[in-house]
Amino acid sequence: MHSADWTTTGSILGTLVNTRTMALMIVVVTALLSPVFLFAQPVESEPVSAGGDDFSGANLEEEAVPVRRIQRLGDVVGENEYELELSVPQSTGALPDSISLPDENQQQQLQRFLATLASNPGDQPTLDSLDTLLTDVVRQANEAMDAGQQTQAINLLGVVQAVNPNHPGIKPAQDRLGALRAVQGKLESARNAMTESRVDEPADNCALFFYRQVLDLDPANEEALHGLLLVQQDMVARSIAHAEAMEHDSAERLLEDASDVREEQDLVEQARQEINGIKSSHAEKLESQAVQAMDTGDFTAAENMLIDLVALGGQGERVTQLRRRLEEARMYGGFKPGQIIRDPFMTTGMWAPESVIIPAGSFQMGSAATESGRAENEGPRHRVTFPRGFAIGLREVSVEEFKAFVTKTGHKTDAQGAGRSIAYDSYSGRLTEKAGVNWEKDFEGKPAKPNDPVMHVSWNDAHAYVSWLARETGKPYRLPSESEFEYALRGGRNSRYWWGDGSPSGAVENITGEYDISRTRRRWSVSFAGYTDKFWGPAPAGSFKPNPYGLMDIGGNVAEWTMDCWHDTYTRAPADGAAWSNPGCKQQVIRGGYWASSPDQTRSAHRLYAKPNHHDARIGFRVARDL
Repeated sequence: MHSADWTTTGSILGTLVNTRTMALMIVVVTALLSPVFLFAQPVESEPVSAGGDDFSGANLEEEAVPVRRIQRLGDVVGENEYELELSVPQSTGALPDSISLPDENQQQQLQRFLATLASNPGDQPTLDSLDTLLTDVVRQANEAMDAGQQTQAINLLGVVQAVNPNHPGIKPAQDRLGALRAVQGKLESARNAMTESRVDEPADNCALFFYRQVLDLDPANEEALHGLLLVQQDMVARSIAHAEAMEHDSAERLLEDASDVREEQDLVEQARQEINGIKSSHAEKLESQAVQAMDTGDFTAAENMLIDLVALGGQGERVTQLRRRLEEARMYGGFKPGQIIRDPFMTTGMWAPESVIIPAGSFQMGSAATESGRAENEGPRHRVTFPRGFAIGLREVSVEEFKAFVTKTGHKTDAQGAGRSIAYDSYSGRLTEKAGVNWEKDFEGKPAKPNDPVMHVSWNDAHAYVSWLARETGKPYRLPSESEFEYALRGGRNSRYWWGDGSPSGAVENITGEYDISRTRRRWSVSFAGYTDKFWGPAPAGSFKPNPYGLMDIGGNVAEWTMDCWHDTYTRAPADGAAWSNPGCKQQVIRGGYWASSPDQTRSAHRLYAKPNHHDARIGFRVARDL
């Protein structure tokens, strides 16, 4: 190092430019080497002239130079207008403890170099050696910082600062030391934040905030990098806890925030898989609960389950299927149109008769004014809409099925009470009253077969039977309404009959056919031309193919009781498919053709009525059930 690189301000050594500055160096070094710095009050010096024997050839400053007057300790150096009293050191002395080096050899070298320069400021070899020593001290300070020994680094840099504040290595080292001290402060703040559970909030006073500040200053700081790992682990754990509590929006937001903490995404991806598993488990549970709610008819609860499923996210297909099922449940109780169902009894091994699910929809009830055979009581024609599906018996109730009811309940039918019923007399070809005829007899009053449709039952008997079914199965069994019966009978068609407008092309119902012949060789005087079903009188229940809605014998075989009271017209009739009932009802509606019906009486719109206690060989019934 050249002498021109050294300055005097705040340092031990100054710029060695001429004799005058050399004198200043002697004073400062002498003061440092002495036990006590002796300073007098500062005074302003006079401007230095450009001439003089002692300063010839030197580059002198034009401005006044502030100096300190030092107490005289020896001979005076300087003259003319620059009157400074400087002492000459008598010995090398020693550095104060505050700026001593920890290495004894280095400390001795430093003292030796300073002593030499005190007496010979321009000694270039000594200046070079001193610079080498200070460079090594700066290196040691950086190594101390690497080892986390900030106090030692402070002491080492303090020596360099005191000797030469302009050493090229000191400012970077001091900047680094300042940054390390800032890092330590922020690390301490981060530790405190973690202890106090301020992991990622509030934004400017949490562990995440402080760790990121540390890494801005020291990108490789191991504690801060590990701290970010701890922060991410905490956020991921909380995200999973939110998911387990079904707070999936919060879980997703927190997991997204956790993904921004570190570049490494292993923890986040593992958590995402775990949360997806939790979601799937929740989705399965919600689906099961929704189905259970549908099965019990609690559609509000089922809808709430669907809302929760939507909130889960990622359940689109499941939600779509469940929503479709919910709509079907609302309309069909979870069944499908055309499906055949059979309900078990709750306490025995018995079963209700089979029923068919009828689709929701609407139709024009009654007959058009131009329909052949129309009666006035079949109008006015009006639209009836069924917002929900319903179930109606696949077949007419059989003798065997009715027998189970009588056996279990001891029910006594109106025919049994009367001791007689109306049956067919094959010899006269007429219906006539016969004694001893009841539900156990066929249309002629003879013992019925188990699979024959039950006859000789009144509306009262039919109503008692469906009420028993409702109690035993826990399902809402009843008689069909008149509009339900016609809707189901038509099977979605507007023709006179469910099969068309004229005679069937094949055996579709047990109705009066031109080629039907009785045992006594009788034929129908009014019948379907060219038709025969090969039965004279009722056929076993379910003997013919079903109509478009899957119902057997609904257009023939026996006529059937409905729930409605008789009204002469449809004026003010319900438009929602409900039964039209009145207190004190004296006549009940009978619908559907029967084995002796004429073609006009077999039409889908045809209506009959009778008293609730009436019974004969033409009337039976089938069940209906709400979904």
